[in-house]
Amino acid sequence: MKLPDPPLLLVTDRQQARLPLAEVVAAALLAGCRWVSVREKDLSADDQIALARTLLPTARRHGAYLTVHGDAALAKACGADGVHLPAGSDPARSRALLGAAKLIGVSIHTVTEAQAIDPGAVDYAIAGPAYETASKPGYGPEIGRKGLAEIAQAARVPVLAIGGINVARVAEVLAAGPAGIAVMGSVMRAADPGQAMKALMATVTGTQPRPR
Repeated sequence: MKLPDPPLLLVTDRQQARLPLAEVVAAALLAGCRWVSVREKDLSADDQIALARTLLPTARRHGAYLTVHGDAALAKACGADGVHLPAGSDPARSRALLGAAKLIGVSIHTVTEAQAIDPGAVDYAIAGPAYETASKPGYGPEIGRKGLAEIAQAARVPVLAIGGINVARVAEVLAAGPAGIAVMGSVMRAADPGQAMKALMATVTGTQPRPR
């Protein structure tokens, strides 16, 4: 399945957000973001479903995708456009539950995990942390540009980089090989999330390789 265009994913974290989450998401979508994933794992399944359902109409108005971080059953229950799975999950099982029309992604951290991805079940992968990140301190050693390049080359699906990515680092990240980026804290913590997203969008679209 083709990824949203541009390949810039906003991952939510209402605990980091300076504004109500619905306002942050609306501002990001108005700024041109076309892909949001709800990652609020501290909530119960019912509360995650309810939250995703409140955000879906806003996504639909902007022609954007709304996915959820978690499991396929959660994504199906809330009517999301797909699911992002943690490392070590079973994407084939998720594909069987959601069908071919939904986006399925998986988190990866190593070349070995990238090589193991089945493109028949997985549409994309998120590799991180690209750099040290305030959103997930101590989550793991940063992959860095060299690691991102190796992972992007090894994976048979598009790779998004996540972790410590700001406007100044976008060009370097994309030059390493990832198809796009995923961001959380740089938008969630922004006083003006719309402006933060506009700046990221301009850099992503400006550094994408031109078709030959």
